[in-house]
Amino acid sequence: MTDQPLEHRVEIVVPPENEVGAYAGFASVWRTQDCFVLDFATETRPPEVSEDPASGERFVHVPARVVSRVRVPPGQIWELMKALEQNLSAYERETGGTRDHGDG
Repeated sequence: MTDQPLEHRVEIVVPPENEVGAYAGFASVWRTQDCFVLDFATETRPPEVSEDPASGERFVHVPARVVSRVRVPPGQIWELMKALEQNLSAYERETGGTRDHGDG
């Protein structure tokens, strides 16, 4: 018998109603003292040029709706970041480079 900690193997089950997932064109990340919040959203209408009534500055208004909000405890953020980096690196190797970032 060894004193090494046992490996954790988490079995993730996706309920049938969530298997398809939800499309999100962008995400917003914010935090509280207890968790990081990831809001995944999609556009609800085409963007339109608007004007700020206070400053008169023109901008492109993009109406969007959150399709999923995920709250992640701070201790899991490092694991999430590592998983994203590993998957992005694999994606770049498989596709031969980075994709358009969608910002223009």
